[in-house]
Amino acid sequence: MSKKTDYQYHMNHCGSDIALEKLSNIVDLGVNFDDKLSFKDHITDKTNKAYGVLGIKRNFDNLSTDAFLMLYKSIVWSHLEYAASLWNPNRKGDIKRLEKVQMRATKLVNNVKHLSYENRLKNYLH
Repeated sequence: MSKKTDYQYHMNHCGSDIALEKLSNIVDLGVNFDDKLSFKDHITDKTNKAYGVLGIKRNFDNLSTDAFLMLYKSIVWSHLEYAASLWNPNRKGDIKRLEKVQMRATKLVNNVKHLSYENRLKNYLH
């Protein structure tokens, strides 16, 4: 059985010994890192921002599919995809949370909301 050890790190600056603070979470360049590298908080933050931006739909009553796609990809998707190669989701729950944003977004377009989610993706979001 291994014993968990907490280390205290120090930095020597101009002859002064400075103890470094241990952080459980830090945001760097818009990516939320936690001490387990789970990116759960990052995904929560990005999905919340994406849902907030989906409110643009209420400003456009008769938005065409093409116009919606342009807005979705430039404003909503950009939040979800930002630095994705770094925090690439690999847990089913995280993937579902991200997918729910797209599922809701595709229901906002009047002429495709009657289709199943899979058909909305296949026919309109390629």
